[in-house]
Amino acid sequence: MSNVFYQEKFQDRHNGPRAEEVQEMLSYLGVQSLDQLIEQAVPSQIRLKKSLALPAALSEQAYLAKIQRIADKNKVFKSYIGQGYYDVTVPAVIQRNVLENPGWYTQYTPYQAEIAQGRLQALLNFQTAVSDLTGLEIANASLLDEATAAAEAMFMLYSARKNKTANVFLVTPNIYPQTLDVLQTRAVPFGVEIRVADLGEQNLTEDIFAALIQYPAADGTITDYTNFATAAHDKNIMVCAVADLMSLALLTPPGEWGADVVVGNSQRFGVPMGFGGPHAAFFATKEAYKRNIPGRIIGVTSDASGNYALRMALQTREQHIRRDKASSNICTAQALLAIMASFYAVYHGPQGVKNIATRINDLTKLLNKALQELGYEQINKTYFDTLRIVVGDQAGALKAEALNNELNFFYQEGIVGISLDETTTFEDVETIVKVFAKIKGKSWNDVELRGLANQLESSIPSEAVRTSPYLTHPVFNSYHSESEMLRYIKSLEAKDLSLCHSMIPLGSCTMKLNATTEMLPLTWAHFGGLHPFAPADQTSGYMQLINELNDWLSEITGFAKMSFQPNSGAQGEYAGLMVIRAYHESRGEGHRNVCLIPASAHGTNPASASMAGLKVVVVKCDAYGNIDVADLRAKAQEHAASLNSLMVTYPSTHGVFEESIIEICEIVHQNGGQVYMDGANMNAQVGLTSPGFIGADVCHLNLHKTFCIPHGGGGPGMGPIGVAAHLVPFLPNHEIVEISGEQGISAVSAAPFGSASILTISYAYIAMMGGDGLTDATKTAILNANYIKARLESHYPVLYAGANGRCAHEMILDCRTFKSVGIEVGDIAKRLMDYGFHAPTVSFPVAGTLMVEPTESESKAELDRFCEALIAIRSEIAAIETGEIDQKENVLKHAPHTAEIVSADEWNRPYSRQTAAYPLPYVKLNKFWPSVGRVNDSQGDRTLICSCPPMEEYAEA
Repeated sequence: MSNVFYQEKFQDRHNGPRAEEVQEMLSYLGVQSLDQLIEQAVPSQIRLKKSLALPAALSEQAYLAKIQRIADKNKVFKSYIGQGYYDVTVPAVIQRNVLENPGWYTQYTPYQAEIAQGRLQALLNFQTAVSDLTGLEIANASLLDEATAAAEAMFMLYSARKNKTANVFLVTPNIYPQTLDVLQTRAVPFGVEIRVADLGEQNLTEDIFAALIQYPAADGTITDYTNFATAAHDKNIMVCAVADLMSLALLTPPGEWGADVVVGNSQRFGVPMGFGGPHAAFFATKEAYKRNIPGRIIGVTSDASGNYALRMALQTREQHIRRDKASSNICTAQALLAIMASFYAVYHGPQGVKNIATRINDLTKLLNKALQELGYEQINKTYFDTLRIVVGDQAGALKAEALNNELNFFYQEGIVGISLDETTTFEDVETIVKVFAKIKGKSWNDVELRGLANQLESSIPSEAVRTSPYLTHPVFNSYHSESEMLRYIKSLEAKDLSLCHSMIPLGSCTMKLNATTEMLPLTWAHFGGLHPFAPADQTSGYMQLINELNDWLSEITGFAKMSFQPNSGAQGEYAGLMVIRAYHESRGEGHRNVCLIPASAHGTNPASASMAGLKVVVVKCDAYGNIDVADLRAKAQEHAASLNSLMVTYPSTHGVFEESIIEICEIVHQNGGQVYMDGANMNAQVGLTSPGFIGADVCHLNLHKTFCIPHGGGGPGMGPIGVAAHLVPFLPNHEIVEISGEQGISAVSAAPFGSASILTISYAYIAMMGGDGLTDATKTAILNANYIKARLESHYPVLYAGANGRCAHEMILDCRTFKSVGIEVGDIAKRLMDYGFHAPTVSFPVAGTLMVEPTESESKAELDRFCEALIAIRSEIAAIETGEIDQKENVLKHAPHTAEIVSADEWNRPYSRQTAAYPLPYVKLNKFWPSVGRVNDSQGDRTLICSCPPMEEYAEA
């Protein structure tokens, strides 16, 4: 038969097992077909009766042709809009070797420190750069965006306030609108009053707990806030500054004039605008707040041999431990973008960064001089990069001429704002001058720009000029040639295990293939170069992509509409709960404030509920790990008058399709509540069932899990929410770009469509898989999980299973019995590193267990290697159980084993070097060496060092 109609299917590249491997696994499970397995695993009452109505799957080549046509619809003009977003030059060595490199973008959050030292060092560099530039002692490893970072600061200062009756957050009127929008959203549930008023000492009243300053101000002006900060502190009012990181190379850092917290965005440090994201926000504060600071902190400690080592510090603040008492619901950060920003600082160094900042400022001063020569009034007497030009009734003509020259300015009632950036050249300034000259009826030749360049005067007031050094650590002063920078990047990459090396079998985290074709358009200029507030007629490509993705995800989830604004899963949870809140208020039922949450829920669930101002009531789970329906019914009826919602994960966090889920939804609805479904486990639903079909009202999707956006070492993520028709009017709006109706809640993130550029990845995945391909991926994920379960359950008890003994897409291995011989689940996690694997999820949702999720992307050969590793480790534990091996001196307790340890002259351990380093034959073929031995967690928390220390100082500490 002719092959003329043959077309290669992308799904055959995405799904790991080949057809013959699928049959081998099905035979091992004792079933005849994949559909028979699905019938056993997925309850019949929730299975969809029709296929997904999605466009036919495209080949990789056809997809790239289509996405190129879409990209071409975006018009990338020179952007001088500013407002917190700026064009940048991404150093090619960083773009190629970090942003476009799966060795960096497929890593997981660095919970397993011994195989994450590279990205931990890069993040420590980020913290150090932020601390240096802001003038504060401690910084975290990034937050989601500038606006949400400001909101996190507000909440931290509110929680830490000395006057517990104070509930006013004083905000400068000179703030970016999107930041004020998000602050107002976050303030509502806690009864915090956002008071927008001038930052004068006369406005520092007793009811204020903190004040927020934009620095430089939103209009570009620079003010010395030393006296204001002193006056505020005298009245026990704390001060938060939202700062431009690039400007701090020239301006007095806020920490020096009295700020308690400094937040902002590191986007200017080599991260593309991307129509709004992803970008790494920063958060710096005084050491006094080190146990209050939201997000992750990377800290210095040592390993078992006393060597320098890094880890995530103070992890007891994580949501899965503190739950509704957590200081934040932040789960993912923007690690990959923080890493890029840190490498930007390393590559340029202190002098390079200062040169860039000075050049931006000098070109701004030159433009100011030229426009004044043309007869324009420029309002800003002080500035770093932003001018405001009075144009009056000529604004329309000026805008038209600017657009003719492909220039975007910021327009505001007869005033034009122009913000220059790193990419601005002398020739760009000439073009701007030509536009303004034409409106005046003059020739641009009337202005002698080169002559004016020699007449520039300072635009920064003397009291605001920075005098303190920054980026003094050797790491920022050693790698300025591309050769050295390339080697430094690669040296850190080599310390980290990623999907380049082996499967990462993390339950609830879905570490699947991030296909190269999906990733390619991400760095195209027509996606990366757009400002989020660019005129609508310049963004039609993005809008086509977003609208089509909305339709596809609505079909997949069974909902009426999506909001793409939430830029993480936790943000999606919060946004969904705030939408439910607005819905109840619209019906005169704003008093509904009780949220039912199963005991097995993700830790972000109760944290998000608390942030939304809800009272958490825990619902029991039965002996099989399922929601106790009787307990749910009793609590729903008990709180019927005030029931707001139920937060439920499906399949459950225990890896089971609960049979009673439809009944559960009905109980909540009967008692006046709404059902919020956590979409973390959507990878087991797509094409087989859907949140809307089951009965949920709102669900967030972790696009960085089910829909192939890579985890990036701990972010970026995207957490869009889908809602049923009755909730559509309440989806998040935005102060600058209207995207919802009058009833829409205010913004939950800084940009209208969140981290828009990475939506290209999920769009690609769905376009190339098609409806049938997505469904087959779900089935394969369930097959792979059940195959692992079958292979391991005679070695490790599997805690929970469905009615037919099948799991969903993940399972929990019980390791608690090994405690009797001194082996903890953490020992197994560390020993897996010697076998070349990242550990499954440790001690969640049940302490002392491993939660395993293989995803559909792993081949049978890789699944078998993983199973063989765990079976071999079980044999090592058995030797301890029989007394053959000592409970303290054994291969698990000493794991992981570094090359330095194994190759040392002295070896006095009761097992061989071969056992330590090459426990199975396959390990010899592709050995991944942990770069440090077991990390000392408690030492790191006792002596918190979270910026780059000179080695001699660290040794003394």
